Amino acid sequence: MNVHLKLETLGHFINGAAVADGARTQPVFNPASGQVVREVSLAARATVEQAIAVAAAAFPAWRDTPPLKRARIMFRFKDLLEQNASAIAELITEEHGKVFDDALGEFQRGVEVVEYACAAPQLLKGEHAKNVGPGIDSWSEFQPLGVVAGITPFNFPAMVPMWMFPMAIVCGNTFVLKPSERDPSAALLIAQIFKEAGLPDGVFNVVNGDKEAVDTLLTDPRVQALSFVGSTPIAEYVYQTGTKHGKRIQALGGAKNHAIVMPDADIDNAVSALMGAAYGSCGERCMAISVAVAVGDEVGDALVAKLKQRLAHLKVGPGTLPGMDMGPLVTRAHYEKVRGYVDLGVEEGAELVVDGRGLTVPGHEEGFFLGGCLFDRVLPSMRVYNEEIFGPVLCVVRVKSQEEAMALIDAHEYGNGTCIFTRDGEAARYFTDNIKVGMVGVNVPLPVPVAIHSFGGWKRSLFGDLYAYGPDSVRFYTRRKTVTQRWPAGGVRELAQFAFPSNG
Repeated sequence: MNVHLKLETLGHFINGAAVADGARTQPVFNPASGQVVREVSLAARATVEQAIAVAAAAFPAWRDTPPLKRARIMFRFKDLLEQNASAIAELITEEHGKVFDDALGEFQRGVEVVEYACAAPQLLKGEHAKNVGPGIDSWSEFQPLGVVAGITPFNFPAMVPMWMFPMAIVCGNTFVLKPSERDPSAALLIAQIFKEAGLPDGVFNVVNGDKEAVDTLLTDPRVQALSFVGSTPIAEYVYQTGTKHGKRIQALGGAKNHAIVMPDADIDNAVSALMGAAYGSCGERCMAISVAVAVGDEVGDALVAKLKQRLAHLKVGPGTLPGMDMGPLVTRAHYEKVRGYVDLGVEEGAELVVDGRGLTVPGHEEGFFLGGCLFDRVLPSMRVYNEEIFGPVLCVVRVKSQEEAMALIDAHEYGNGTCIFTRDGEAARYFTDNIKVGMVGVNVPLPVPVAIHSFGGWKRSLFGDLYAYGPDSVRFYTRRKTVTQRWPAGGVRELAQFAFPSNG
């Protein structure tokens, strides 16, 4: 199979087929050109309810499908995904704007979760205990929830959906995905590929839409659980609304990720790491490093000087061109928002060392391009420090000690990711043991956990108790049932027992 989805108006994928719903549409842009490349339908409540009904109807048979057979479909799905890697990455680059190699990297990290899901027979094994009491055996098992849903953001149109639906489906659930309406094509192509892999119709459905679709998923009683990735205000809304309607909710929110640069750090390597972590994907990552905390003015001066030098050679242009480091922002509105934050930082008194606002890409003057921006001497009282900018803007804050740097990080409302650059094992161990952040790197700027672990932040970066993918995903997408069993000996008359049963 080698499909490249090209539709004038994108609809939805329900019960194994494309479904039109053209009452409301929205343009999908190529951010590099600023031009509309297709339209996407915005699902009405009835369309979302149709997807939920189809998923509910498909659930009993899928629930009863042995985990090994589910895993075999996942193996075929993985193989077909890899055969179509270039087609999927091209769609991501066209609609999101990130450079092609970055799109391939995103795709591969998503495939790794599919690989993890292939271990379903092992992951779903229960626990057994014999003779927990006289002649009594007990065991626990993992049972699927039913219809579950996912709402995913624009910045990772392939990877984040694959954080959710492979594990949910391999656990025996059926799934309704609502991807971002800004870059929906990758999800629709992936749904077609999943069908080609042998997934029964109705098990995986995709609906495109806006708040109407979101609210339908959050309030429909047939949806048992919902995963979300996006901004903190929306994550909080999803968590509150979904739990109010009796759903299990996992809502990952925003971030303001700090990197501490210690006096003993290899500055050149730290700068290389920061360039990729701050400006890769145009800073549109929830794990992007947006604050560099320099311990000491000597470190701060060296760090800023080298970053300024490297930014002068940052290659910004269409993601389809080879050799580009950074593409455009996703929409004109987001471009204006990020540019407004740069204006604000100047007003607040931060030192704008590198100004990317004047960037023009020849031949792509209508594209949503903003050059890399670098602020120095940013203060914790400034909005550019406190708020998630989600663009190619790096703020340098100067402190006097590691303790002061860690206090700064711990005081922030977000606790998604952080890292430290150092050669000192004691400093690194103290940092990893004590920092109040969910994902921590030591000389690793983007400490995104691999598929065999789980992804999630602390504080207002996560609403809910369980992380995404990895071992937590089995717990999130299943209910534990514990069975206690006894077979009395035949012909033995037993007396009533009124005391609470125990082995005492």
